[in-house]
Amino acid sequence: MRKESEAVACASEAHACSMIAIPRGLLQSERMIEPLALVFYEKLMPGSQIVNRLQDLKYRVQTIGDAASLVEAAEHAKPLLVVADLESARSDILAALTRLKQNPGTKHLPVMGFHREDTAALRAAAETAGITLLVTEAAIVNHLPQLLERALDVE
Repeated sequence: MRKESEAVACASEAHACSMIAIPRGLLQSERMIEPLALVFYEKLMPGSQIVNRLQDLKYRVQTIGDAASLVEAAEHAKPLLVVADLESARSDILAALTRLKQNPGTKHLPVMGFHREDTAALRAAAETAGITLLVTEAAIVNHLPQLLERALDVE
């Protein structure tokens, strides 16, 4: 149980240690400095694996269940990146990602799209939607840290 203020120790070579009380809320919590990833998926596997791997890599994760709410969620949450399953039976995720990339407030966000099978049609649709990095399900699960680095690389 946390108290209303947290004690913080201060020390220097010239002075003895002393304690000061800082009101709770003035100190930024560890959770606030973890980057946020918005993740859209419908299939439990690999979606839950990706969420768990992101959390293991110290990301906060917000899942999006409806592609139509993606732009609004991104504007509100201010994520570092978006990860999306491009094979959706219920939503037009490519249209939602296109809107995300056309929106002035979210067009800067890197988007990592993943899919089961690589096809020329999917690659063309992903390029049109503005997806930063297109990878297979197997690759994203097995190589997520390296793929995040590529997706977040500022050109």
